[in-house]
Amino acid sequence: MADQYVLLAHVAATWAMVGLIWMVQVVVYPGFAAVGAREWRRFHEAHCRRTGRVVGPLMGVETATGLWLLGAPPGGAAWWLPWAGMALILGNWLATGGLSVPLHRRAARGDERARCLLVTTNVARTAMWSARGVLVLAWVAPAAG
Repeated sequence: MADQYVLLAHVAATWAMVGLIWMVQVVVYPGFAAVGAREWRRFHEAHCRRTGRVVGPLMGVETATGLWLLGAPPGGAAWWLPWAGMALILGNWLATGGLSVPLHRRAARGDERARCLLVTTNVARTAMWSARGVLVLAWVAPAAG
């Protein structure tokens, strides 16, 4: 029974991140261009702080439950799906820490190129989280049938 709750938490965290990353890709990052230079630092600092309050727990739950599911794969799902899911989680952590965080630091200092690169480089995270969304649906499909 506990494994079903872990799977449910995993699916919920993943799909929350899918929705969030698409919002960031389509609305938030492009909207940075509308913020004037005088307001930028204060706006960006608040954006990062508030976003971290949402993203941090979701990524934590997704990672913790993903690790759990490696040891207790969802019934009826192919054995490799949890491993593929963890590979995508790792890819998201690496892209976030290796690309997005450094670009946010540069953008915080007023680097206009970094603002533009946030949109471009976020495509990788958007693709990985979208793939994860499809993947976790493949985990729950056998349980639902």
